Amino acid sequence: MTARGPTSSSDCPFQPGAIVVIILSNPREKFWGSILSLKPEGVSITGVDVASFDGFVQMLKSGEPCSPGVLFFPMHRVDRIELDLPEGPVPSLSQRLTSKTGLDVKAVFAGERRS
Repeated sequence: MTARGPTSSSDCPFQPGAIVVIILSNPREKFWGSILSLKPEGVSITGVDVASFDGFVQMLKSGEPCSPGVLFFPMHRVDRIELDLPEGPVPSLSQRLTSKTGLDVKAVFAGERRS
């Protein structure tokens, strides 16, 4: 059996609204967020630096004002884009945010604060 790639743009999982982790180079950074746009020039997301994830979750949990940034990364800096999925018993960042705050991840990235 061989792996089959996307046959059309609608088969691609990296569409606007997909929750992803983006790994960048020069400098090496990781961002977690929702894709706004993915084009040959680069990727736009609304999200946060993975290093700030725990602080972001705490702020959401305590009701402090906070919002994800709107970010653009030129494609020459993008090493990899991964869907935010669990890895075995390790929950995804989305699952961690929801379990700690009760909030829907897509609502958080849309600027809404409801569960």
